[in-house]
Amino acid sequence: MCFILKRNIFLFCLLFCALSLSAQNKKPIPIIFDSDMGPDYDDVGAITLLHAFADNGDAKILATISSTKYEGVAAVLNVFNTYFNKPNIPIGVPKGNAVMLRDFQHWTDTLIAKYPHKIKSNDEAEDAVELYRKILSAQPAHSVTIVTVGFLTNISGLLKSPADKYSSLNGTDLMKEKVKELVCMAGRFPEGYEFNVDKDIPASQYVYTNCPVNIIFSGFEIGMKVKVGLPLINNKKIQNSPVKNVFQICIPMAKEDSAGRMSWDETAVMVAVKGFAPYYHLHYGQIKVADDGKNTWVDEGKKQAYLIESESPEKVQSLINQWIMHQPIK
Repeated sequence: MCFILKRNIFLFCLLFCALSLSAQNKKPIPIIFDSDMGPDYDDVGAITLLHAFADNGDAKILATISSTKYEGVAAVLNVFNTYFNKPNIPIGVPKGNAVMLRDFQHWTDTLIAKYPHKIKSNDEAEDAVELYRKILSAQPAHSVTIVTVGFLTNISGLLKSPADKYSSLNGTDLMKEKVKELVCMAGRFPEGYEFNVDKDIPASQYVYTNCPVNIIFSGFEIGMKVKVGLPLINNKKIQNSPVKNVFQICIPMAKEDSAGRMSWDETAVMVAVKGFAPYYHLHYGQIKVADDGKNTWVDEGKKQAYLIESESPEKVQSLINQWIMHQPIK
């Protein structure tokens, strides 16, 4: 019996050491998060997921960048980064032509008034394209995942950017050198019209024609079936949370949200960090964007793909409902 006990202890120690080494060897995925942060509020769920993944070691947030330039968007991004105890994450905002849409529910005003943030105006944020170039130039080759859950304005600007003080490479070559993949919440598949594609059609066309890295699309049809937020707003233990406040404000304002808000942006962040399997599989080909914004799909090539469900949307819904209740780590 003594021998068996010692052997079991020895085997347990081996297993413990193996698990510890596995945890130590896990490398977080470097992420640049590019969001319109309103008019919809699934961006709030998306940035919450990203911070949850960063806190458990799955992701490293390199920058949070806005693809819209309404006054206050930089402050809102800083509110969330500050709430999750990462106030120094770089923030970028487009300084040239860009969409000016914001939330009609005015949850952004509530957050700016209620929660601490060092960045008070967009003028204090960095230029979005310049920040992309600065961040990417300092990363290892083929290491960065870019997640866009808004318009393609900044990625188009990056691809068209010339060499500068950060890198001797032009934007297309810099992205090809440093970026592993681009994950987009965009499009409706196999065809249709979708908000993130429509609001800056020239940028969408340019990026999807000229992007030098693989693209995964989480289309409209994916997130529309994943409805979240009710467990969060009903959780009495969570107080003084900007995430909870946004869902509390917005869910009652639309009948379509009575079962929870659709999770377009959250699914893109989930796939970027956790991967698409087992919940989805990929349909390969290439997106085409017409001048009126309608997207279609051609089954040619292996550089682009859109998600197709492999599991029930309720399984993803359950996961996201848990992740958006993530609380800051002190």
